[in-house]
Amino acid sequence: MSTRIKIWLSAALIYLCFFAWYTDMQGPLSDAEVEQFVATMTAAGNDPEEIAMIEQFAREDSGRQFLMANNVDYNENPPQVEGAEPGEDAEQLMARYMEHMFPALLARASHPAVMGPAVFRAMDLAGIEGAQQWDMNALFRYRSRRTFLEIVTNPAFSGKHDFKAAALDKNIAFPIEPKLYLGDLRLVLGLFLLALTALIDSTLMSRKLKNMQTAKAE
Repeated sequence: MSTRIKIWLSAALIYLCFFAWYTDMQGPLSDAEVEQFVATMTAAGNDPEEIAMIEQFAREDSGRQFLMANNVDYNENPPQVEGAEPGEDAEQLMARYMEHMFPALLARASHPAVMGPAVFRAMDLAGIEGAQQWDMNALFRYRSRRTFLEIVTNPAFSGKHDFKAAALDKNIAFPIEPKLYLGDLRLVLGLFLLALTALIDSTLMSRKLKNMQTAKAE
């Protein structure tokens, strides 16, 4: 097998491994999976309305990735939360929550896609009052609804959610399935590997041709 073929096959193998990990290949949630998630939430004592909402979200699963859009307004005077130091502000409490969330997200090929502070109040507002002011916005990519439910139904995170609840004055979070998502890491990595492999291939070919010309000249 030539060096060129090895280079291209290696790049293809890296991409296929990443694609398989980053993509939920199991399809939409089955009825049995939904029932198991509902049973877990019920046993944990979650609010019945919240359970009903999550169940509907699960039963309408398309099997695809989705983004969770979050508009966040921090609580200027958050209450004391068990496990936090006295006087911690909202951002510190949120950081405590994310300390537990980030490992769970990253282990399941989920991650922040966009995060940033608000630089001005809402510039276009219709049909809703009291939503002029926000502190930040974040888009989180989830591999699938299955992945999302694995995280939110994990009993290990039930107490950690108190940090988030105390940190927020108001919050709007809703899921979207992107029709156009140029930040998809499958696209980004694919283009990067294609460019890098082509560059290495071109460099090796140039060296080979140069060596051949040198040999002929001698």
